[in-house]
Amino acid sequence: MRNNRREDQLSGVITRELSDLMHTRMKDPRIGFASITGVELSHDLRYAKVFVSVLGTSQEQKETMRGLGSATGFLRHELAQRLTIRHVPEIAFHLDESIARGARVMDLLKQVRSESSVTGKEESD
Repeated sequence: MRNNRREDQLSGVITRELSDLMHTRMKDPRIGFASITGVELSHDLRYAKVFVSVLGTSQEQKETMRGLGSATGFLRHELAQRLTIRHVPEIAFHLDESIARGARVMDLLKQVRSESSVTGKEESD
């Protein structure tokens, strides 16, 4: 059985540090309202998938992801300054659409409830 504790701890630290860097050090106008929702590390801790949720239109999301892609080297360098690990993972940003999907599911559930309450009232008449 493998111990994932180190991976979990490091992914939490990377999440916090990248969030702080994005909000305090980055000045790229392409990066809109973005937040880091999670970090997945490879088993050897060399690669990090950083999941980012972006509020806005699909065009704003694309621009934010382009901005983050171009800032990858800067962010990795800053992580190296902040973390005390031998190898700072390679960073790859991925758009996290789970929040938008969750909101869509909630809207659909509300719609179903309102339709069932309307049809339920008609049947009781």
